[in-house]
Amino acid sequence: MERLAQKKGMIFDLDGTLLDSMWIWDEVDRRFLAKRGIALPPDYMEAVNALEFSQAAAYTISRFALEDSPAALIREWTELSRQAYACEIRLKPGAKAYLARLRQNGIRLGVATSSARELFVPALKNNGIYDCFTAFATTKEAGKGKDFPDVYCLAARRLGLGPSECAVFEDTLTGLKGAAAGGFLTVGVYDAFSTAAQAAVMQASNLYIKDFLELI
Repeated sequence: MERLAQKKGMIFDLDGTLLDSMWIWDEVDRRFLAKRGIALPPDYMEAVNALEFSQAAAYTISRFALEDSPAALIREWTELSRQAYACEIRLKPGAKAYLARLRQNGIRLGVATSSARELFVPALKNNGIYDCFTAFATTKEAGKGKDFPDVYCLAARRLGLGPSECAVFEDTLTGLKGAAAGGFLTVGVYDAFSTAAQAAVMQASNLYIKDFLELI
């Protein structure tokens, strides 16, 4: 905790870290298929999770003999996701209070995410925390995924800080390793959807928390 208290900046992943949002992808698929009178098969998510967006669309059309074009299917998925992020996604326990405390203490707050702005901006605004952050960085902007430190370094630069002056909060092993490679202090955050990798996440973290209430 002492090392964390010495940092001038905190950089947060969103999905699974600040936002309790990982459930939404199963739900979007369930809603999409339900509109067509199809129940979500138990093996569907495992099949599409390994595919790129366009490949998942093609797979879905083929598997269920749909008349949708891949482009139309992707547009519908995107709109269902946007609506859910704007109205249904909530924060992890203690997240809002912890961000408020950091701001009161003059800590600079940033976001490093793989999510698209059209999804995460409405979610942050709906939960009243968008204005807590002074820097946003996406993996699309950084040009590399979270297995590299680039997105965290970009967020730090936008905060006007170096990696050694910042901590990164992440729920995934990939993100924690990427941040550590950039020289950041890493804070692992529990998420139910990462339970299978929890031991590895804990080991890869300089500090591990069950929720943000521990830090308040």
